[in-house]
Amino acid sequence: MAIGRRQRYFSQEDLERVAAAVREAEQHTSGEIVPYFVHRSDRYEEAIWRGAILLSFLVLVGITTAQLFSDAWIGISGVNIALLTIGVGALGAALVSVIPALKRFFSGEELINHRVALRAADAFITEEVFKTRDRTGILIFLSLLEHKVLVVGDVGINAKVEQSEWEDIVARIIRGINEHRPAEGLVDAIRQCGVLLQKSGFKRRRDDTNELSNALRTDDRRRRPRRRGRR
Repeated sequence: MAIGRRQRYFSQEDLERVAAAVREAEQHTSGEIVPYFVHRSDRYEEAIWRGAILLSFLVLVGITTAQLFSDAWIGISGVNIALLTIGVGALGAALVSVIPALKRFFSGEELINHRVALRAADAFITEEVFKTRDRTGILIFLSLLEHKVLVVGDVGINAKVEQSEWEDIVARIIRGINEHRPAEGLVDAIRQCGVLLQKSGFKRRRDDTNELSNALRTDDRRRRPRRRGRR
C-alpha cells in the first residue's frame, strides 16, 4: 500500500489517537490490542481474468449474434474479430484492476473471505500477536478494498470471549468507515474492546508490561514496531 493511501484514511494525528486509545484501553486489562490496516488483502488476479473473459465473451457473442440474425453486412474479418476480442478483454482486465467495486464483484464473497482471513492470519504471525505471557493478544484487522473487519484473539482470549462478542467491535469500525470517520470508528472500537476484556476477567496485574507496541500497523511499514518494556 502506498504511503499516500494510508494518509488518506489515517493522518499522523489519527495514528497518534489510535495509539493513545490502545494505551488507554490496556491500562485496565492484561489484553494486548494490535490494530492493523491494509488497503487490500490480495491482488485477486482471478477477478481480473474473470472480468477480461466475460467482457470478451459478451463482445464475441454480440458479433456472432449480429452476423447470424441480422440482415446488415458486418465487414469484420476473423483476424479483426480476434484482435477486437483481445482488446476488449484487456479493457475488462484494466477496469477490474482499478475499480474496487468490480474487483469485489468478480472475486465473490467466498474468495474474499478466504483471502482476508489468510491476510489477517499472516498479520497475526508477522506482528507476533501470540508473543504475550498469557496469550492475551488481540488483532483488529481492517482490509479496505474488501470492506472487511476481523477481530482475531489468541488462545487465552478465545478461552473466555466468544467470537460473537466481537460483533459490536466490528460494527463500530464499520460505522466509522461508512461515515467517513475511520479513525473515530477505530478509536471507539478499541475503547470498547478494553471494556469487553475487563468484563471478561482480563484484569491488569501489577507486574503487567506493555508487551506489544500500541501503534496502528499498516502493510506499508518498512519495519515492525519494537516490543516495549513497561507501560
